Amino acid sequence: MALESIKAFVGVDAALATAGQPSVAELGEVAASGFEVVVNLGLLDPRYCLADEAGTVRTLGLEYHHVPVEFGAPTVDDFRRFHAVMQTCRGKRTFVHCAANYRVSCFVALYGEAELGWSRAEADAHVARVWAPNETWLAFLGAVRDTMRPPTGGEP
Repeated sequence: MALESIKAFVGVDAALATAGQPSVAELGEVAASGFEVVVNLGLLDPRYCLADEAGTVRTLGLEYHHVPVEFGAPTVDDFRRFHAVMQTCRGKRTFVHCAANYRVSCFVALYGEAELGWSRAEADAHVARVWAPNETWLAFLGAVRDTMRPPTGGEP
């Protein structure tokens, strides 16, 4: 089994990958591939998640973080929580997932702009590898980007 077999897998770089919900066996592949951290943005809904993902991940020797994001109502605070988790994971190989990689593609794109030196075009291209965001997610991207803009006006 290869990481690429995980639903909507995207290898961002050597230290970061994203995907949809992995199975227990696929989480084993994540661990065997040298990842150190799993971040889950999905809700704990049995229709879309594993029964005990946190326990499974920890049994595999990986660090686990859960930042639940309501798909129909992502918020700037959700992104702030995600950003804080990602900052604690700096220097560690990190695998980020949700149910289908839709949430994650947007969150990682914004993180790329904030911390990885990505241009808006690079961030948008990352999202487009996975999906075309609906109006809710376009508004979310805009709201977070507004918080990242340097203040205008003031002293020269």
